[in-house]
Formats: sequence, structure tokens, C-alpha cells
Amino acid sequence: MRGERGDAEAWARQERVNYNQSSAMLTAWKKTEVLAFLNEVSSVPLQQALRHLQGAFANFFSKRAKYPRFKSKRKSRASAEYTSSAFTFRDGRLKLAKMAGPLDIVWSRPLPEGSVPTTVTVSRDATGRWFVSMLCDDPTVKPLAATDAAVGIDVGLDHLLALSTCEKIANPRHERRDRARLAKAQRNCARKEKGSANREKARGKVARIHARITDRRRDGLHRLTTRLVGENQTLVIEDLTVRNMVRNRKLARAISDAAWAGLWSLLEYKAAWYGRDVVVVDRFFPSSKLCSHCGALQDRMPLNVRAWTCDCGTVHDRDVNAARTLLAAGPAVSVCGAGVGPQRRTPGGQSAMKQEIPRREP
Repeated sequence: MRGERGDAEAWARQERVNYNQSSAMLTAWKKTEVLAFLNEVSSVPLQQALRHLQGAFANFFSKRAKYPRFKSKRKSRASAEYTSSAFTFRDGRLKLAKMAGPLDIVWSRPLPEGSVPTTVTVSRDATGRWFVSMLCDDPTVKPLAATDAAVGIDVGLDHLLALSTCEKIANPRHERRDRARLAKAQRNCARKEKGSANREKARGKVARIHARITDRRRDGLHRLTTRLVGENQTLVIEDLTVRNMVRNRKLARAISDAAWAGLWSLLEYKAAWYGRDVVVVDRFFPSSKLCSHCGALQDRMPLNVRAWTCDCGTVHDRDVNAARTLLAAGPAVSVCGAGVGPQRRTPGGQSAMKQEIPRREP
């Protein structure tokens, strides 16, 4: 925090403070009586914090990010990062610098055989649970055997996903399942006196309910994305601006509970691991209004319309049809390297009532 304040004051004076200067300031702080407690921990996590701070300011000055903000002690996840010089890992036992003995760890899974951790991050969540994350190369992660299978994926709220194969993935609605319990815990916490021990206990109960919801949601998304990546060579998804969509007060809670952004993130990195392709179609592509059979473009398609009949006689489920049109548009994105958007005008200048897409039987 003091380092960030120093950098902030320097920025106000139109000065730049690099990592070496911040590190020298850290050394000076350790010699003061007020900040002598910094000597009780390893210097590596402190130096890593300065590196992260330097990266944050570099992104700010390059206009890639906003001005760095202070980390909240309660809302943010407390963490410390150790590089290889500050820990030892032998025979499944981890010992951090300036600690008397190894950590008592319950392993969620063993490290890949032959892998050597290069970075260890120790973190604590809002419930007080401690976690150890190790960064290492996993030789077991290899590209899967190639396949011709491809799938279009359309997200929703009634169903979490609708696939071009006509399969619909149910929306588990993890937050809704615990909403009453969460609301009761939050009311109980609000009644406690601020700063009291009872309020801290009540806050812990609220945090544990949030953690339960988050853990279930993360586990479900991991299982789902692993299955989709394993079964399909190409996955066609829609580019969604979730940040803008949650501004809708009526849908914000449901959209956040569905965790669309997290779903796409998991799909993308797992596809990169296993040699699969993720094709992203432009968000303005009218996937719901296009007939996946004949390519006719409908004028309007209100959200309350869940099934419709095209002029060609094909009866569509709205979500499955959207997934099929996304799948049909996927090859164009792969070839052009750009998003497929709405075709508002024909080359002759007349309004387009029909957009041609590859014909696909329902």
C-alpha cells in the first residue's frame, strides 16, 4: 500500500517510479520502526507485489487499463506470490521461506509426474480458507485426436446452453437455490453493530454461502466445458458483452448467476490446451432471426417468442435455431478472420430481407 501511495504521489508530480526505485524504498521502510514488521516475512512476496504494481502502472500509462486502485482487505482475495528462490518442494511437502516447517496441505490432486513448480501462490478467501496454487508445466496436457465434430453454442437463461445438436443444457441457477438462505444471513449481518465480533461472525456466514454458490458454479462449468471440448473439434460461440448486459437491472442477477463470461473463458483456454478451435461470431449477427433451413431473415424476434415458424414451413425452437445459424456462420469467420455481422443492405442498395447462409437440414 505504501508503495502504491508513493507511486501515486510521484504520478501527481508527473514523475515515474520504476521497480528498482520502489525496491529501494522497500529496503528503507524495513529499517524504520513503524514498518520493521516487514522483516518478519520473506522479501520475495513483497518484491512480487511491487512488480505487480509496476505492471499496473505500465498498463495505465499505456492506456490499456484504468488507474490502479487499492485492494480491499475484505472484498479482495488476500494472496502472496513466491518464486522458486523462496520455497522448497520435495516429496510432496512444501516449505515457504521464513517458515519453521512445511505447510499442512490437503491436496485436491497430485502434481503431474516429473513437473517442477516455478511459482507458488498462497491465498485466503473471504471465508478464511487458505489455498496453495502451484504454477508448473503439465506434460499430460496434449492435443486430443482430431475429429470432424463441430457444434454451435447459444447461451440463455431458461437453459444455460442450447447446442446445434438440439441438446439443451439445464441452467442450475446456483444463486437462486441459496437465495433465501443468503438473504437471511445478510439481514442478520446488517443488524449487528459495526466493528463488533458478532458482526464479524455474521459476515463469515454470508461469505460461506457465497463461497458455496461459487464452488458449485465453478465445478459445473468445468465439467461442462471439459465435455464440450472433448467431444467437438470446432466450437462456435457468440461474442457477448456481458459487462453491458448486466446493466439491465431485471436480468443482471440471472446473467451473473449463469456466468457466461466464465464459461467462454474456460472454453477458450481448454480448447487451446487440447488442440480444438473456438470460433467467435460477431455479437450483432442475427442468429435468432435467421432461418437455419432456408436463410430467411425475420423482421422482428421479441424475447418472449421461444418458437416460431418460417415462411418455408420449418418450425424452429428459438435457441436451437440460433445455435444452428451460429454453426453455419462459423466457417465464414474462420476463413475471413473477422466477425460475421448483420447484413443490412444488399450491394444494390436495397434493404436485405434475406441473408444467405449455408443450407443445413433441421
